[in-house]
Amino acid sequence: MKIFIYFLIFLFLGLSLVACTQKKETMIAQNPNITEANIVEELTKQVKHYPKEPTFLINYERSWCFMEIFINDMLVYKEFIESMSATSFEISSYIFKSGKQKVSYKLYPLGKLEGETDVYNHFIDDTSLKIQIEEFDVSKSRNPNGIIIKEYSSPTTISKDEYGKESELFVATGKDYYEGSFTFEAEVPYELEGFEDAQDLRKLDPKELEKKLINEYAVIKNMYQNREYDNIAKTSYNSLRDQFISEYEEKENIASIWEELMSAFKASSLEMQPIENYKMVFFADGKLVGLMQTTTDNRLRGNTALWAKVNHDGGLRPLFLNSYFYIPKGKTQFEVY
Repeated sequence: MKIFIYFLIFLFLGLSLVACTQKKETMIAQNPNITEANIVEELTKQVKHYPKEPTFLINYERSWCFMEIFINDMLVYKEFIESMSATSFEISSYIFKSGKQKVSYKLYPLGKLEGETDVYNHFIDDTSLKIQIEEFDVSKSRNPNGIIIKEYSSPTTISKDEYGKESELFVATGKDYYEGSFTFEAEVPYELEGFEDAQDLRKLDPKELEKKLINEYAVIKNMYQNREYDNIAKTSYNSLRDQFISEYEEKENIASIWEELMSAFKASSLEMQPIENYKMVFFADGKLVGLMQTTTDNRLRGNTALWAKVNHDGGLRPLFLNSYFYIPKGKTQFEVY
């Protein structure tokens, strides 16, 4: 797993929350035995090794659009800054078990880019997204050769000019939104709990659901603002466990990642921001729900309403604590992933 603290942290947190009404440490029901001091050891115990250890990456090339990418309807990557980019990122932690995996994406026009005079409120002919799914076996080498197991390109249409010359254009040229999806097969040696048995939150009263979510986000915000490090460990454990299991992580790297995260949470400049300007959005086929920012600020788009500012690299930067709630089978209270 690769977590980088630079402008933002993509961190999915897991917890059951019961807030105290008095000014004292938040009472966390989930993972009561986990602390800041023992979380690395407890996470390491969960990681197993296998004769074959497949891991999966997305390689992409994107032109003239912003985007969000989802694996199994969970937001895993977003780009709202550059007009074009090409890179890779790991997706193993969103593959909960062997079988068919769904990749979906949402594309948005660029609007007005910083330093540019042109405004792109609609897709242009050259808009495109190309995706490869690449598989590695990391049991053989920490620098293995990958195999491309799936390739996908955003659809196009053929246009003819007045002379009959054909050209290939983005299928949604002139529009202001486009989404698509495809699937691929993955074989993994582990099986994570996932959300198959969680309740479909779309069936709940939306007003009551939003009210409860606002309360839960406020509890987490206070937990970080009050620097409750044992509680941060408890609430971080479940998602980090799934990530490290799916990436067959070694203890040294687990310790390094946890230390890096805690250095951000312990920064004297850490300042939690107001929970505002959001909308309720469902993920994981209705099993997860979050309060997503509605800001037009491209530095903040695509994140939940839970975030902080922290002094890093010579200035204040946003630190995102993206939290999504669900209700497990047999329970009535929210937990967070």
